[in-house]
Amino acid sequence: MPGVEHPPGSPQSSSGSCRSPGWGSTGPPRCARQGRDPGTQRPAGAQPGRVNAGHATEQSLPWELESTRRTAWLTAPPHLTSLPRWALWFFKNDKSKMWQANLRLVTKFSTVEDFWALYSHIQLASKLTSGCDYSLFKDGIEPMWEDNQNKRGGRWLITLAKQQRHTELDRFWLETLLCLIGEMFDDYSDEVCGAVINIRAKGDKIAIWTREAENREGVTHIGRVYKEHLGLSQKVAIGYQAHADTATKSGSLTKTKFVV
Repeated sequence: MPGVEHPPGSPQSSSGSCRSPGWGSTGPPRCARQGRDPGTQRPAGAQPGRVNAGHATEQSLPWELESTRRTAWLTAPPHLTSLPRWALWFFKNDKSKMWQANLRLVTKFSTVEDFWALYSHIQLASKLTSGCDYSLFKDGIEPMWEDNQNKRGGRWLITLAKQQRHTELDRFWLETLLCLIGEMFDDYSDEVCGAVINIRAKGDKIAIWTREAENREGVTHIGRVYKEHLGLSQKVAIGYQAHADTATKSGSLTKTKFVV
């Protein structure tokens, strides 16, 4: 892709070979709710994903992570695996540049097959260096507060301790991606703009961004479904912050608008 700086291990595009498509345990996206197997077995002929771990070395991604909370699509016709168009962005902090200059579009995809091909070739979030972000947003929405689709919205924020990077970060991020492109939020999936993962020395963050912070019903529904898919207990609370508040305050000063 001319003029695009790709993150470590990323393909030049999402085309090419890929494993058999799979999806979340609650079923395929709204545009494809048929042709799924209710079991959790590995798809026939599928191989564990390979992730570039840096340099020229590749390693197998554990199948348990790759297939987390999804069932195999064994009989779905190819046209049922189509998705709304999504864009993956990569951010690498360089203090000598303006913030927007550090943000690069990696690629776009609109099928389940291309999603898994992309996911299998980019570096796991836990392998990124501090100061890097991945962002997955609907095509036409940029991963920044100032975008017209984001500026009235906010985010459900998951903050992880440093020790969770090697135990839960990759699972949480994959679950987040599956929730987005699988349209797991029912009638409120249209309220979702995208998701961001921030890799930071003090602790990593994952957030789902929605378009209208004042849509209490939609926002809280998204938060409850998201929390369930992450497998968080009822004792664990997650908070929602409006972008307008986050943009003017920092850290603990940011007001939590909703909690689930």
